[in-house]
Order: sequence, then C-alpha cells, then structure tokens
Amino acid sequence: MSKRWTQFASAVIAMIMIANLQYAWTLFVKPMQADTHWRLADIQWAFTLFIFFETWITPVEGWLIDRLGPRIFLSLGGVLVGVGWTSIAFAHSLMQLYVLYSVAGVGAAFIYSGSVATALKWFPDKRGTVSGFITAGFGAGAALFIPFIEYLIKHANYRTAFLYTGIVQSLLILIVAQVLHNPGADFQVSATAKKPVSPKLRRNSQQFNSWEMLLTPHFYLLYVTFVMISVGGLMLTAQGGPVAESFKISAAALTAALASSRLSNGAGRIFWGWLSDRIGREMAMFIPFVLQAFSLLAMLWVGRLSGTWFNICLVIVYFIWGSMFSLFPAIIGDYFGADNATSNYGFLYTAKGVASILGGGTAAWLFQRFGNWNWVFYGSAGLAIVSCMLVLVLRNLPLPARFRAEDLLPEASVSGKMAV
Repeated sequence: MSKRWTQFASAVIAMIMIANLQYAWTLFVKPMQADTHWRLADIQWAFTLFIFFETWITPVEGWLIDRLGPRIFLSLGGVLVGVGWTSIAFAHSLMQLYVLYSVAGVGAAFIYSGSVATALKWFPDKRGTVSGFITAGFGAGAALFIPFIEYLIKHANYRTAFLYTGIVQSLLILIVAQVLHNPGADFQVSATAKKPVSPKLRRNSQQFNSWEMLLTPHFYLLYVTFVMISVGGLMLTAQGGPVAESFKISAAALTAALASSRLSNGAGRIFWGWLSDRIGREMAMFIPFVLQAFSLLAMLWVGRLSGTWFNICLVIVYFIWGSMFSLFPAIIGDYFGADNATSNYGFLYTAKGVASILGGGTAAWLFQRFGNWNWVFYGSAGLAIVSCMLVLVLRNLPLPARFRAEDLLPEASVSGKMAV
C-alpha cells in the first residue's frame, strides 16, 4: 500500500472511533433522564457544549497541525476522548456532565482536524472523494457501535456503555495516530500531486494563510452557509430519540433507524464528495441543500406515520445532510490552497459550533415551550433554503484573491509612493 493510502486508512479508523461522541449521544439521553431526572433541555446543553469545544478549538490546533503534523495531536486527542467520554459514566451532576463532555469535544477536535488534513494534503487530485470517505468514518462509524451500546444500556446501564466504549475508542485512536504525518517536500513535486482535475472545479493557484482567507467575502458566505445547513442534521442528531418518542415510534424502530441513518450519512459524504470532483463544488452543494429542506419537512409530515416511515425519512435526511462534511473541506482547499488547509478549515468548522446552539439546547427549549417539534423542523428547512441561495451567490463570484497591504492605501498615496 502506498504511503498516502496508509495515511487514508489510519484517518478513517480514527474518525470511526469518535463517531459515537456525536452520533450515538441520543441513545443516552432518555436513560440519563430516567436516572437523574434532569430536564431534556439541560441535558442537551451538554451536546451543544461538546459541539462548541469540538469546533471552536480547531483554528488553533489546525494551525499547529499544519506545522507540526497530526501524530502528536491525534495521540493527545485519543487521551482526551478516553478521559472525557469514559468519565461521563461517573458524572452525577450537570456540571460534571458539561465538563467531561467538553473534554471529549476537545479530543474529538484534534482527531477530526488531523484526519481531514489527510484528504486536503495527500489527495489534491481527488479531494472531494477522499474527504467524503474520511468524514464518512465519523458519520457512519456509530452504526458499528449502536447495537453494542443498546445491548449494554438494556442489560447493564448507560454508565457501563460510556465506560466500555470510551476505553476501546481511546486505545484504537492512540494506535493509528502513530502512522499519520504531513506530506514532505518530495510529495509536492511528485506526479501524484500534479495530477489534473476536472475542468469544472474552480481551483485557486494562490496559497492563503488564515488571516488572508478572513479578508475575503468568500469565507463569510461559506461560514453563514455552513451554519444554516448544519442546523437540521445537528438537531436530529441530538434530538432523534426525543423526536421519535414524540412521534410514538417504538424503541426497536428507533434503534434500527439510527443504525441505518448513520450508514446513509457516511454513504452521502462519499457520494456527494465524489460527485463534486466531477461537477464542481458549488453545484454539488446547491443540489443537496435544496433537497435537505424537503427531506426535513418529509420527516415532520411522513416520518411520524410509522416506524418504517421514520426510518426511511431519517435515512434520506442523513444521506443528504452528510454532503456538507465532504464538500466544505474540499472547497476550502480549492479556494484557499492546501498549505494551510487544516487551520483554514478549522475557522470554517467553528460554524458547526454556532449551529449546535440552535440544534441542541434551543431546539429542546422550543419543544418544551410549544409541546411539539413543528417550529424546529420548519425553521431548519427554511435555513436550508437560504443556504442554497448563498451557494448560488458564491458560484457567481470570482475566485478569492489575496489581499495586499497597499490596497488599504488611498490611490493618491500609492501613486506618490511609486513616484518617489
């Protein structure tokens, strides 16, 4: 196996090992409520904090990964994930839950950024496809654990499930982390690095650092789009169990729906990433973002009819929503270059933390306030429609250009300086 495919395999395994932290969380909510008698909204603010710390630390550690390589940060991430997720088994107050889930979020941030960097740096010729496969580990990995988690919760308790899954995940992350590193100078001049890409891909020849990227309007359009399209999927990720209970869906049907939807989430990341390598990033974003609005409405209108329909609708939602996690890192690499792609994507990824405020605690509060999920689903669908309009604006903009210091000076000042 070539060096870059070894990197790929290790990154996928690392991502699978942090999938439970986000995508199996909803399985723990109901038993945690029954054991502690905490309110739903109070528990779901823990999910918001996890996403916040998983995203808002990424610009700093992304900058370090670009310069020092991913090995040390994935190793540290493995330790933090093990400590945070495992120790939730012993949490007996909301503050303990918040702190421990946040620690796991910091660890997940190290692992996510270091793994995504593999696609952006080692696979410039198929950035969308490989981003899809690597992030599919995160999107679909929980499907491998969901039956095991359900078994532990049913035959022991949710605390045992936290303990055992945390230990296994941490150890495997520590093992695969030792393989990962950034490509060297020899790779940059290799035939692989210079492979041609589809003419429909808009790719910038300039390399932007994060400060230069933050001076472009493209970044802010991408950021707002990321926030809006994230909300619906994050809401269902956090609230899937409570939504199913409200719709009178059985526990067995919910378990089946969660496992199959996690697989469809991973498949969606691969499919839309592959498609984007052929039709261009912007069009590959516009299509699923439109479809997401309709799939969320279908979840509200049709998903409540039966366990089968709930499963079908959830699978469709996640297949579509998964697209964003392969398309956004790929477009960051295309627009702003690969040299600083980890830190650049880290800035964009903080948008997920903003979206978690709406999809986590706020969505649970709205349900408690109105007694149903209507406002949450309609609002999420509306945000998806706005996001696809922003993609069309982005598509009609020229590629970003590096901002120069002299552009800040008045024309007369610049002319006078040149005359001297």
